[in-house]
Amino acid sequence: MRYLALASALLLAGCASPWSIVDVAPGTPSDQVVARAGQPARVLPLAGGGQRLQYTLQPLGRYAFMVDVDPAGRVVSARQVLTQTNFERIEPGVWTRGDVEREFGPPAMIDHVASFQGDVLTYRWAERNEPMFYWVYVDPRGVVQRAHPGMEFINSPKDGGRD
Repeated sequence: MRYLALASALLLAGCASPWSIVDVAPGTPSDQVVARAGQPARVLPLAGGGQRLQYTLQPLGRYAFMVDVDPAGRVVSARQVLTQTNFERIEPGVWTRGDVEREFGPPAMIDHVASFQGDVLTYRWAERNEPMFYWVYVDPRGVVQRAHPGMEFINSPKDGGRD
């Protein structure tokens, strides 16, 4: 009986998924989005009213979905944002950490390197099914100083994986 209850819980949890919002139509009530996708990772206010529902598969996944809703609670747009085109919108010296996290959600990890004083926000994403990183360097004032992609090497000999 205990296994049946566990299986039922897993099945129900599997029904609510960020992938279910990929095809959500404009005008859909936001409560229907939450019913389909579950609770968002974050809800942020948008300029001019409305909200952004952030659904992210970080830190291990390579996708993040943003659902913008108007002040009446109706979907304006829903999209997967971890793409090269979207990352190229980042403007060093102009964008802040808040801008980056508003547009892409929380990063997979926050690192530091000896050659830069500040945080390095790391996003995992995929380009033509190849696993990638996108690094965003944010100075101590919270301003983006540089951003660039890089390959994520999985199962490389150094990691103990396949040759």
